Amino acid sequence: MEIKLDIPPLSVNKCWQGKRYKSKEYQKYEKDLLFILPKKKLPEPPYLIKFEFGFSNKLSDWDNPVKPLQDIMQKKYNFDDKDIYQATVVKIIVKKGKEYFKVSLESLS
Repeated sequence: MEIKLDIPPLSVNKCWQGKRYKSKEYQKYEKDLLFILPKKKLPEPPYLIKFEFGFSNKLSDWDNPVKPLQDIMQKKYNFDDKDIYQATVVKIIVKKGKEYFKVSLESLS
């Protein structure tokens, strides 16, 4: 399964207000992704997950958007991240306005 959406990845720093509450920006991001992520059939666990994030800012941390995107994918595709046994993350620098993310979930079995 591979998905590419031409929207900027949301940093974990923008997801939480304090320690317990999702920010309004994260709530909107989650709602938008749940609507636009395509329906896909998942492979069998255990999983290898691959992330590619296109950032326009070189200062962006490669790992900040991983958790929110992974949590939204769990919600959309009804899997548990405890079944992820391997992951890769790639950071690409792109021009402003060309931000994106790509994610794939593959079976390790």
